[in-house]
Amino acid sequence: MAVVLFARRVRLRAALVRNARPTGREEGASTQRLGRELSHVLGQKKLLQKIGPGLMHAFIFWGFLVLLPTIAEAAVAIVDRGATLPLIGDATWFAFLTDVFATLVAIGVAMAFFIRKVLRPDRFRGSHMEEADRILLAILAIVVSLLLWNAARIALGIAEPGARPVSDLLSNLFGTGSGTEFAERILVWIHLLVILGFLVYLPASKHLHIATAAANVWLAKAGPTGRLEPNRIDLEAAEEDIRFGVATQKDLSRKEMLDLFTCTECGRCQDACPAWATGKPLSPKLLIMDLRDRVVAEAAGVVELQPLVPNAVIDQVVWDCVTCGACVRECPVDIEHVDTIVDLRRNLVMAESRFPQEAGAMLRGVENQENPWGQPASARLDWAKHLEVRVLKEGDPAPEVLFWV
Repeated sequence: MAVVLFARRVRLRAALVRNARPTGREEGASTQRLGRELSHVLGQKKLLQKIGPGLMHAFIFWGFLVLLPTIAEAAVAIVDRGATLPLIGDATWFAFLTDVFATLVAIGVAMAFFIRKVLRPDRFRGSHMEEADRILLAILAIVVSLLLWNAARIALGIAEPGARPVSDLLSNLFGTGSGTEFAERILVWIHLLVILGFLVYLPASKHLHIATAAANVWLAKAGPTGRLEPNRIDLEAAEEDIRFGVATQKDLSRKEMLDLFTCTECGRCQDACPAWATGKPLSPKLLIMDLRDRVVAEAAGVVELQPLVPNAVIDQVVWDCVTCGACVRECPVDIEHVDTIVDLRRNLVMAESRFPQEAGAMLRGVENQENPWGQPASARLDWAKHLEVRVLKEGDPAPEVLFWV
C-alpha cells in the first residue's frame, strides 16, 4: 500500500519532468559526468566545503546507503523472527557497518538540530523548517528503532553481540523473557512502518532530492558553468510552438524542471548571493521554491496556468540577478539558477517588452548601434585617437594578445 501511495504521489512530478522540453544538451555518459556523480553525489564534495554541516549531511547520506539492505532484513524478520538476508545477513562485517552507520546517522541528526535550533544560520531564512524537523525526527526514529531492535535480538540470542558494539551496549536495557520478545516484535514493526510512512511523505516534501539529486547532477552542464544555453527559436514552427525564453511552466526545460524538485532548501545559494546580501528581494533559494510551488499547484489544478512572472516571482526578483554564478557554484546538487532567471528575462524582453526603465537605453543601443551606449560604429576608435594604440589592419601578423573593443 505504501509503495502504491508513493507511486501515485510521485507520478505528478515525474510527468512534469518527463513532459518538459528537452535540455538541448548531450545527456549520454561521459567521464566528466561519471566523475561528478562520484564527487558531488557519493563523495559529498560541495557539502564538505563547510565541514560541520558537510559531515552532518554526509553521516546521514552515507548511513542510509549502508542501511538500505536493513529494510529488506526487517521485512523478512517480520514474517520469521529468526530469518535473515542471504549472503550478508549473517556476515560480521555487515552487522558492524550497520551498527556504526546507524549511530553516525543519529549523530548527524543531532548535529542538524544543533545547527538549526542553536546556531540558526541566516541561510535557512524562508526554508520550510517545520517540515525539515519532521523529516529529521523520522530519520532518527528509523535508526533508533533499528538499534533497539538489534539490541532486543541480541538479548534474545537471535543476533551475535560481538559485531554490534552499540546495539550490544543497548541490549542491557532488555531481559530474556516474554517482555523482550514482545518488545522485539514492536520495534521491528515500528522500524518498518516509519520507513513506509517516510516513503509516502517523501514525494511532496523537499526531501524528494533523495531521488532526484543524482539525475540533476548528471544533467548539469558539461562545459563551463557560466555558459548560458542559447535561446533556440524555430521560426518555421507553428506560432503557438515558438518559444521566447520561459513564460509558463510549459516552457521550462527538463533540467530547469528537475532543478525545482531537487532543491534541498539548504540556503547555500542564498548565503552567496550578492543581491540578497545587499538587501534586494532576490534569493536564489526562494526563487526556486516559489517556482516549484507554483508549478505543482498548476499541475494539480489548484490554480490556472499563468505566466510565472509575476504569478510565481515578481519582476524585480528576476532583474536583481547579476548572473555572477555564485549560487550555481555553491549548490550541492548542481541547480542552475542563472539559466532559469535568464530564460524568464528573455521572455519579459522579447515577448512582452517588459524590463526596468534603466535597461531601455541599453537595449535600444544594442538593437540599433550594436553597442549598449548607442554610439555610431564610426566612433568606435575615438577613445584611442590620442593614445599609442596599435590597431590591426588587414594583412598584419596575429599578435600574442589581442585587446578587442
